[in-house]
Amino acid sequence: MTVLSPQLQKTLSTPLKIGTVEVNSRVLQSPLSGVTDLVFRRLVRRYAPESMMYTEMVHASQVRHLDELPQMMEVDPNERPISIQLFDCRPDFLAEAAQRAVQEGANTVDINMGCPVNKITKKGGGSSLLRQPDVAETIVQSVVKAVDVPVTVKTRIGWDDNEINILDFAKRIEDAGAAMITIHGRTRAQGYNGKANWEWIAKVKQILSIPVIANGDIISVESALNCLQLTGADGVMCSRGTLGYPFLVGEIDSFLKTGEIKPQANIIERLECAKEHLKALGEYKGQRGIYQSRKHMTWYARGFAGANELRNQLAKIESVEQGCDLIDRAIAIF
Repeated sequence: MTVLSPQLQKTLSTPLKIGTVEVNSRVLQSPLSGVTDLVFRRLVRRYAPESMMYTEMVHASQVRHLDELPQMMEVDPNERPISIQLFDCRPDFLAEAAQRAVQEGANTVDINMGCPVNKITKKGGGSSLLRQPDVAETIVQSVVKAVDVPVTVKTRIGWDDNEINILDFAKRIEDAGAAMITIHGRTRAQGYNGKANWEWIAKVKQILSIPVIANGDIISVESALNCLQLTGADGVMCSRGTLGYPFLVGEIDSFLKTGEIKPQANIIERLECAKEHLKALGEYKGQRGIYQSRKHMTWYARGFAGANELRNQLAKIESVEQGCDLIDRAIAIF
């Protein structure tokens, strides 16, 4: 197990200060499109009650043009701390959307400048802003001016291996008024492939005064510690490691606070959690929730005998009852 330096360990045992907001955890749950809805966040928060959670990213134009706010922007009054993530390339749209986000209860507003998906980047949003630092700077300035909560940014280290500009970009984001920056240690060209380059996050940490959060390949307590020791980051953000395993944020958070490793959730606990997740999605979103649950169920069904067959069956479920029956039969084997 990686041992943190005494100085870093001392820092990580104190609250994370994001501008005027103080968070009693250095482990954050990443915004994930199609994943981090109200139901998922509640599961993660059960094991990490003090961690910052993020909504799915919300298109600023949706907020401007729709009378009814998108469901992905819905925040439970009791879930704190919470950040609403927005994306767009138009400063005025984002400023207006940020004001609505605060009205909905956001403790901070996060701007997505890292999504690598073509349909986002082709419209000037997400990681394409790495190639438009002037626009990115103006966006942060506009949103900071529009709201009275801290504004944060999530981004990547660069467009590709030939365009790694995170040092200049991050400094401009800080100077524009951002209260925190989260850096995914991959380029846009990498997508989610290859290895996250944490060394660039370490370099950013050395030049900024605002909190720097490390993201990318945080899949266990050990990987989180390795990342924190290498980067000196102010915290870590968990992303794909929580798919089918909403226990991860809490496991890392618990270790940073106590120095003790919690036993990982066993197969039965994971499958029971899958059932709960399925039921809650059905209740919250109806039939659409059932269809959305299919991907979640396949993420839970891995790493044990019979997982492949169960995964194939869960990918086709049409009802909560059908899914629960399949999971109950799998649990009975153990």
